[in-house]
Amino acid sequence: MMMNNNNNPDIPKENAHFEIFQTEFELQLEDNFLTEEALEKEASEPVRNLKAEAEAFPSVLVDDQLMQEIASIPDRFGFKIGDVADLLGIKQYVLRYWEQEFELLKPKKASNNQRFYTKKDVENAFLIRKLLYRDKFSIEGARQALKDVKFVVKKEKDKEKDFSSVIQKMDFVQDQIKNFVSEIRKTKSFFN
Repeated sequence: MMMNNNNNPDIPKENAHFEIFQTEFELQLEDNFLTEEALEKEASEPVRNLKAEAEAFPSVLVDDQLMQEIASIPDRFGFKIGDVADLLGIKQYVLRYWEQEFELLKPKKASNNQRFYTKKDVENAFLIRKLLYRDKFSIEGARQALKDVKFVVKKEKDKEKDFSSVIQKMDFVQDQIKNFVSEIRKTKSFFN
């Protein structure tokens, strides 16, 4: 749709070529899909964090009762073996045995060889107790279930990393496109 400006008496003949170019430029670079309002709306929207929150345990192993038990753990820096045994309702020697059987449960030891459990260790002990006592797993079965879930969780985390890198690349491309459109608008304003 070129306009023939040669017939327009208001435009000198030497500028006729420029006027035709400007009309073509306007027709080709019509960017109504990126209106100022749309760009302002997008800029005002909060950035969504698509990265999933890390859970202490996979949802396969968690039930409401376990979540209530974990929520009841006091917020302290560390726990002695007697404290953990009392929280779990088991004997201390059972905890020592679980430490040998489950690599998930590895408390630190102080210089006096006393066990020091972190809150994460206590959460893991609650999970082990659930698997053994409520779900009726054998020691080997519980160990295998934890290994299987650990493998699945690792695969999911790898997928999350891949997904987040794709999102970062898409954000980068979107920024580049916005910059390009902005440059086109600036150039377009020179011709208007």
